[in-house]
Amino acid sequence: MGIFGSSAKVYQPAAEVDLGPGSGELYISPNVKAPRVAGLLVKIFVWVLELPIVGWVLLYILKKDNLINKLVSEAEIPETPLFTATHSWEDTPEQNVSLTKPDLSPAERVQEAVSCLPERLESTLATDGLKSWTIRDFSNAYSSGETTPVQVAKRFLAAVKESSGPTLNMGFFISYDTEDIMKQAEESTLRYQRGAPLSALDGVLVGVKDEIDCLPYPTTGGTRWLGKARPCEADAACVAQLRACGAVLAGKTNMHELGAGTSGINPHHGSARNPYNVGKVAGGSSSGSAAVVCAGLCPVALGVDGGGSVRMPAALCGVVGFKPTAGRLSSAGVLPLNWTVGMAGILAGTVEDAAIAYSAIADQSQPSYLRPELNLPLLTSTPSISNVKLAKSAKWFNDSSDDIRACCDKALQTLYTQYGWETLEVTVPEIEEMRLAHYVTIGSECTASLSKYLDKLKRSEIGWDVRVALGVYGSFSSRAYLNSQRLRNRQMFFHKQIFKTADVIVSPMTGVTAPALQDDALKTGELDYINGAALIRYSIAGNFLGLPAITIMVGQDKAGLPIGLQFIGRPWSEATLLHIAFAMQEACSKNHRKPAVFYDLLKKD
Repeated sequence: MGIFGSSAKVYQPAAEVDLGPGSGELYISPNVKAPRVAGLLVKIFVWVLELPIVGWVLLYILKKDNLINKLVSEAEIPETPLFTATHSWEDTPEQNVSLTKPDLSPAERVQEAVSCLPERLESTLATDGLKSWTIRDFSNAYSSGETTPVQVAKRFLAAVKESSGPTLNMGFFISYDTEDIMKQAEESTLRYQRGAPLSALDGVLVGVKDEIDCLPYPTTGGTRWLGKARPCEADAACVAQLRACGAVLAGKTNMHELGAGTSGINPHHGSARNPYNVGKVAGGSSSGSAAVVCAGLCPVALGVDGGGSVRMPAALCGVVGFKPTAGRLSSAGVLPLNWTVGMAGILAGTVEDAAIAYSAIADQSQPSYLRPELNLPLLTSTPSISNVKLAKSAKWFNDSSDDIRACCDKALQTLYTQYGWETLEVTVPEIEEMRLAHYVTIGSECTASLSKYLDKLKRSEIGWDVRVALGVYGSFSSRAYLNSQRLRNRQMFFHKQIFKTADVIVSPMTGVTAPALQDDALKTGELDYINGAALIRYSIAGNFLGLPAITIMVGQDKAGLPIGLQFIGRPWSEATLLHIAFAMQEACSKNHRKPAVFYDLLKKD
């Protein structure tokens, strides 16, 4: 019992928890007790929070009211801690895949991935005047001489300039270097003229979240100070692999400062706006990466996913968000903001492009006896796999807006009608407990990783909303962290049990569609924990448990904002997830509407 008298939860052993559809397990929908504040109010809140004694008491009350103390810090949990979300390699059978040969180069893996795709991309969007150009569309246009990487790069730069102007103020990029982009495009154009492109990615524009090292840019992490404190000396491993494939690295995309938020609002570099509605957020923290793909500026972008930070903005912007299994991609050159829950991920306009990018950046540098096998999905038919079983936890699944719930239910019915895929009712227990344990974990790891910088930094260098986040992060005790890892152990057990009978777990990607981007938050950020909890509700297992997950757009709400459906897979089952997402894309993509802000980079001059 805490000093203010809150009774702590006593957990029964995980093996005794009923995971069936009729389970009596209590589902706790987040009852966030914190009003939205921005502007002057957030400054006042920070001032109080940073006061000695008073700030500590305020933090304790906030954690108590939002159940962190009851469900995590002071709880009695029988399991031992599980400190990482890594998985040993298991040869899980997957349908209709191509096992890549060991020691292929990134460019060779890309070409193998392309050979796994349909000869003609029927899924390329073309409704309502929308043409979402794919990697192969660009590659084919370059090879045929219809256009060149130089011409596309010029259109890209003109579009970025227009979108960054006062009329749109989209905030897509933190930095981009015209000279460097043109140099890459010129080199790629010469390779095509010689008939020797490096791969299908040669000359294709790829955005890179400003949490990932990419020369010649500093890596700011969305701040105005980190790029100076931590010089960028080399490409991150995933960036180097894309560069080896000939991709044109298009600059550093915008993000929520230090990844410490779900909106993508950034007071230092401008806030990335949602191309479907510029008055809405793009989501965070990989806001810019999601927005540039949605707006047609890049068919693929890199993000980093520590708490849904790739998948959630992907869903809000109506693109594919793909987070592989923990350890599948190298973390070298990615800011180490959260060691055990974060990793790079992919945002793409189509599932096919996500598969191509995945083939390029999969980490094959480990010794062969440690390296998990890399399967690529053979997407040459629809459906490309059969007898898929989808696990659905009804109370959790339904804890979303009416539009999202109806749209996602319809998508599942479509999968059954068109492909015969069955939905199994299960219970994924302790969802809110897992969310809070993840929050303690990611917050503790963030402050630990940044401590050598924060100790020397003036508070005024940090955005107001992030100062609140760092204050909360720094208040977590060692007991809270250890109990969070006990809860991780429980959730790992629960999910492994569910995967004994189901191929994937299915859920909406977010509980709400894109919230409004309000003017009072542009210079200070905002504290909106109610929308934040709804946005992150379905993200946690992918990060806390290191499971692969993918989100795909399945429709739009009454206001025309995108809705995403998520599939969470067994460890190392990326090919199966790509198969399922491809089938979902084929079934749903024909009715997608065009974003309000969209650029056609393959148009003829």
